[in-house]
Amino acid sequence: MRFTSTLVQGTLVKRYKRFLADVRMENGEIITVHCPNTGTMLSCSTPDSPVCLSRSDNPKRKYPFTLEMVKDNSTWVGVNTARTNKLVVEAIENGQIAEFQDVKAIKTEVKTSDHTRLDLLISNEESSTYIEVKNCSLAIDGCAMFPDAVTKRGTKHLHELIRLTTEGLRTCIFFLVQRMDANQFSPASHIDSIYGDALLQAAEAGVMVLAYQAEVSPKGIDVVRALPHSLLLKT
Repeated sequence: MRFTSTLVQGTLVKRYKRFLADVRMENGEIITVHCPNTGTMLSCSTPDSPVCLSRSDNPKRKYPFTLEMVKDNSTWVGVNTARTNKLVVEAIENGQIAEFQDVKAIKTEVKTSDHTRLDLLISNEESSTYIEVKNCSLAIDGCAMFPDAVTKRGTKHLHELIRLTTEGLRTCIFFLVQRMDANQFSPASHIDSIYGDALLQAAEAGVMVLAYQAEVSPKGIDVVRALPHSLLLKT
């Protein structure tokens, strides 16, 4: 994915109220920007971190700028979760996901029960697969981890994948790691042990678990490789 316009750089002052952040621009002005991320952004919301912003042309927006990425140490971290599903769809369409080749159709926001929707349903001539996508921005000692906060909704999605799998359908939980300083993936069970346990149950039930890494830069975001994962619970 290439950014259609040049991103604006600045320095993070603080992130607050979940969807807002204050950023110091290069001219010293401090502005409030939209932060499209429901997590804690643990490890990538440190004050004085370099950031990149996109600007909307929509005159009705209260905050024209959107926080796209934060630099943690020496790596850019993608934090705009509104882009995550689109990045995965693009990677599938481009044949970059080894497990999903020759895909003929992709549906988004697929209703699977009265109160649950999953992100994607992909199909080829042989089968269809339900996919739930999660954005991973946390890394500790070279290990990408999800979630960065307790996520009842995420656990609900895992149980839905398990239900579909037991009915004989193909399912997948897909973690998109938007940072390049990790060489493996693991559930952050020290943050949410219930989610970690549910992920292990999902894998044992036959849900495919995939973690792919994306290279993030002010020019664009590209899915570049699969990461090995360990689902052993972290305590």
